Amino acid sequence: MHDHEHNHAHDTASHCSCGCHEHKETTDCGCHEHEHKDGGCSCGCGCGCHHHHSPTQTKTTVLRIITAAALLLCATIADRTLDLPLWGSLLLYLPAYLVAGYDVLLDSGENILHGEIFDENFLMCIATLGALVIGFIPGAEAQFAEAVFVMIFFKTGELFEEIAEGRSRKAISSLMDIRPDIAFVERDGEVLAVDPDTVKVGELIVVRPGERIPMDGTVIEGASALDTVALTGESEPRDIGIDDAVLSGCVNLSGVLRVRVTKHFGESTATKILELVENAGENKSKSESFIRRFAKWYTPAVVFAAIALAVLPPLIMGDFRALFATWFARGLTFLVVSCPCALVISVPLTFFGGIGGASRNGILIKGGNYIETLARVDTVVLDKTGTLTKGAFAVTAVHAEDGDEKALIYLAAHVEHFSTHPIAASLRSYYGLPTVAGAVSDVSESAGHGISATVEGKRVSVGNERMMAQLGIMPPSADGARGTLIYVAIDGMYAGYIVISDIIKPTSDAALRGLEQLGVSRTVMLTGDRKAVAASVATDLAIKEYHAELLPADKVDRVEKLLTEKHRGGKLAFVGDGINDAPVLARADVGIAMGAMGSDAAVEAADVVLMDDDPSKIARAISIARRTLAIAKQNIVFAIGIKLAVLLLTALGATPMWLAVFADVGVMVIAVLNAMRAIKA
Repeated sequence: MHDHEHNHAHDTASHCSCGCHEHKETTDCGCHEHEHKDGGCSCGCGCGCHHHHSPTQTKTTVLRIITAAALLLCATIADRTLDLPLWGSLLLYLPAYLVAGYDVLLDSGENILHGEIFDENFLMCIATLGALVIGFIPGAEAQFAEAVFVMIFFKTGELFEEIAEGRSRKAISSLMDIRPDIAFVERDGEVLAVDPDTVKVGELIVVRPGERIPMDGTVIEGASALDTVALTGESEPRDIGIDDAVLSGCVNLSGVLRVRVTKHFGESTATKILELVENAGENKSKSESFIRRFAKWYTPAVVFAAIALAVLPPLIMGDFRALFATWFARGLTFLVVSCPCALVISVPLTFFGGIGGASRNGILIKGGNYIETLARVDTVVLDKTGTLTKGAFAVTAVHAEDGDEKALIYLAAHVEHFSTHPIAASLRSYYGLPTVAGAVSDVSESAGHGISATVEGKRVSVGNERMMAQLGIMPPSADGARGTLIYVAIDGMYAGYIVISDIIKPTSDAALRGLEQLGVSRTVMLTGDRKAVAASVATDLAIKEYHAELLPADKVDRVEKLLTEKHRGGKLAFVGDGINDAPVLARADVGIAMGAMGSDAAVEAADVVLMDDDPSKIARAISIARRTLAIAKQNIVFAIGIKLAVLLLTALGATPMWLAVFADVGVMVIAVLNAMRAIKA
C-alpha cells in the first residue's frame, strides 16, 4: 500500500531505492520522478517502488493519523450525545475520514483515469465509501465509525511500511556516499580541486587524512591506514605504503598520499559498486515475480468475488430486499480483508533487505534472483590462483649446499635485479633490501630457462632444471618441496635451490569448513597450474576433488560436466577472479567473483562480487541468501494463511469490518517487521 502523492515543492526527499538513472528529469526536490505502471516504476529499472517518502512526509502521515483519530473520537462522542438525523451523523464523521484518506481517494481516482482500476487504493475506497452509505439502505445499520477506522488502520499500515522501507533504503543509500564529488589533482605544480570525472589515467592526485580516495591508483608517496569498511565490510584499517594499490571509496585515515591514477573515475571501484547496487533491482527473484503476477490477477478476482458475495446469497435465499444489506456489508468487509498488501510489500522488501544486508558485509549480490540461486547451492567450484591463494609468489624455502642461505638469496636477488617476472620480484622481496645495480654485470637471459649474470666477480645462474642441464648440472631431488623450484649455480657448480609458492590465503581453510557446515555436498578446485602445485594446495586445504593444468576452455568443459552431475534442484556456484574465469563465471548457475583484485571481466560476468577477496565470504553469502529466502517464504505462508482464514470468517459473517481490517493491517505489519530482519545479515 503506497501513498502516491508526489509534491515536488517539499524540501527533503530521498532517492528511489533502486538508484537507477533511467528515470525522467530530476525534480527540484532532488528525487527522480517516476512514472508508475502496474504498481511499479515504468522506467524499466525494475525497482518495483511506488513512491519514495521523505522524513517530512513520514511525520505528516503520523500527524494525519493522530488528527483523524482525534476527530473520530470527537465525532463518536457528539453522535452519541446529539440526536442527529443520519445525514447529520455522516457530516460529523466526514472530516476524520477525509483527513485520514483524502490521498487514497485521489490516487484511486487518478489510477482509474489511467485505466489502472484494481489496486489496494481502489479496494479501500470501495469498502469505506460503501460503509459510509450502507446506513441509508433500509434495514442496514450505519457504519460511519467503522469506515473511518478502516482508513486510519490503512494509513497506519502505510506508516509502518514507510519506516521499514526507509530503513532498508538507508542501508543501501549509504553506499552512495563512497564516491566523492571532488578530486585534488596536481597540475602545473598546483593542487586543484576538480570534478573526478575530468582526471585522466596517469595523473597524480593528493588524498589528505579524512578524505575518500576518488579513483583507483597506486601510491607513489606517503603511507597511511585506509578505512575499507564501505567496500569490504571489514572494520580493521588496512595499512598501505609506496607501490601499494588503493581503491576508490576507501577513507584515508592518517598520512597524506600522492596517488597515480590507474583507472578513470567511471571505471573505478566505487563507481562499479554503485552500478552493481543500482542494477540489482532489475533481476527480480521468482518469488517477487510470482507476487507481482499474483497481485495482478488476485485483486480483480476478489473484487468480483465480493460482488458475488453481496448479490448471490440474497438472490438464492429468495428475500433479496431483506438480506441485501447484511450481505452487502459482508462484501465490503471481504474487500477490506482481501487487500494483498502484506504480500506485495513484504516479499520485495525482504529481498531488498537481503541485498542491503549482504552489501554491509562486503558482498554485492546483483539481484533477488541470485539470492534464490545462492540459497540452493550444493556444489561449489573454486579457482585456485587468486581465490584460494593470494595469486602472488613468495619464497617459502631456501636450501643452500654450503648452508649459507643468506648468501644464496643475495646472489639470486641480484641476478634477478632487472627482471619484471613475478618470481624475480618475489626473490627481491624476500631479500628485503634494495639490490645494487652496480654489483651486477654481463646479464644474459635464456628464454624459458632462467637468467645468468656476474655478481661481484662470480658467474651466477638462476633458473629451472633445463638451465641446470645446459650447465651440465644434475640437481638433487627435492620431492618434498611444495611449489616451483628455482635452482642456483655459481661458477658452473650447483649451489642450492629456492622454493617459490603461491601462498594460501589465511581464510581459505575457514571458507571450506564453512561450506561444509552449510551442507554443500561437493567442493571442487580447478586450476591451470601444474598438478604437483594443485595437489599441494588440495592437501593443505583437505580438498578431495581437484583438476589441474586446465585452459579456460577446459574449465568451462569441466563445469559443464559438473552441472550434469549435481543433485536435482541443487545449484552450482563457481568462484574465480581472473579474466580467464569470465566464461565459466557466466556459465555457472551463479558466478562469484573476487572484487578487490579480480579482473573487470570477471566482476562483470559474475552474479555475486566479494569486495575484499575473502573466500570465507562465500559461505556467508550462501547463509545470507538462505536466511533471506526463508524470511520471504515465512511471509508468503503467513500472509496467505491468515488471509484465507479471515476471508472465510468474513464470508460467514463472523468478522466485523473494523476487526477484519485490524487483522489485515496487523498481518501486514508483522510481515514487514519480519522482512526487516533480512537487512540485519
